[in-house]
Amino acid sequence: MSATRAEIAVVAVAELFRGDGEIVASPMGLIPQLGAKLARLTFEPDLLMSNGEAYLMTTDGVVEGWQPFRKMLDTIVPHGRRHVVMGANQIDRYGNQNISAIGDHSRPAKQLLGVRGAPGNTINHRTSYWVPRHSTRVFVDTVDVVSGVGYDNAAKAGPSAEKYHDVHRVVTNLGVFDFATPDHAMRAVSLHPGVTPGEVTAATTFEVDMSAVGTSREPDEDELRLIREVLDPKSLRDKEVPA
Repeated sequence: MSATRAEIAVVAVAELFRGDGEIVASPMGLIPQLGAKLARLTFEPDLLMSNGEAYLMTTDGVVEGWQPFRKMLDTIVPHGRRHVVMGANQIDRYGNQNISAIGDHSRPAKQLLGVRGAPGNTINHRTSYWVPRHSTRVFVDTVDVVSGVGYDNAAKAGPSAEKYHDVHRVVTNLGVFDFATPDHAMRAVSLHPGVTPGEVTAATTFEVDMSAVGTSREPDEDELRLIREVLDPKSLRDKEVPA
């Protein structure tokens, strides 16, 4: 049975956590949560799942540990022992992210969440992004407000900002992207089956390096069973990423 685009995206998010081991995963949003849970149920069984408040949870919602914000901020966040997957209203070629406002900061056209924890996340531990609709509105030359810190701004801030800075990957409905280039500009790691380089180019304001792009892997039979029967039997994933 073939996988949907949403299911391929779930697997791509799961792959973000491969090799992370026993760290705290903080996935924000449906597809990131499904991906993190899939990783824990398959190739990353030691992954610790935060409920975003004060508890560590199993994939089926059973409390397995206490992790209030005080302990999170004292023992986890400052030491690189966390991997957060956030959204992005804007993201640029160097991984700067905006979730604060659209337009001039002194008089924005649209007020969003505010920077929230994005600066601390990006400076202190591995951060990835999930974008359900890859478009030129999101992938821009320059973000209007720097919320999550990209590679260029981390370098400007100096060694203390760069110590744990790690904008790992960006997963979208079109593909997977990282910043593993000499100048840390975004490159395509893989495009989802059926997606062409031209589609990515048309949906991105800046040029994306596609010199070594591959094809995103599809879920195997066991992963499909877990996604469809255990993690998301109501198929909410298909509302976020239509087939």
